[in-house]
Amino acid sequence: MNKLTDLPNIGPKISAQLHQVGIHSPEQLLETGSREAWLLIQKIDPSACYNRLCALEGAMLGLRRHELTPQVRISLKEFYKNNKIKI
Repeated sequence: MNKLTDLPNIGPKISAQLHQVGIHSPEQLLETGSREAWLLIQKIDPSACYNRLCALEGAMLGLRRHELTPQVRISLKEFYKNNKIKI
């Protein structure tokens, strides 16, 4: 896979946001991690939601965001609650 849009959950909008924050390849997303990538996106788009965080995690795991395990979803929800920007 060479393009971010080759990953599950990564469409043109999320791909564009990842490019804006300096993540240009699937390898860079894996190196950065879903949580850090989401934090970077949130800086340029304060409306970045929990579903976007799940999409990034799923992309890294090769899964649709709806296929994440309950444990992963709970962990991501806790991270989201503790890190979201108040708008």
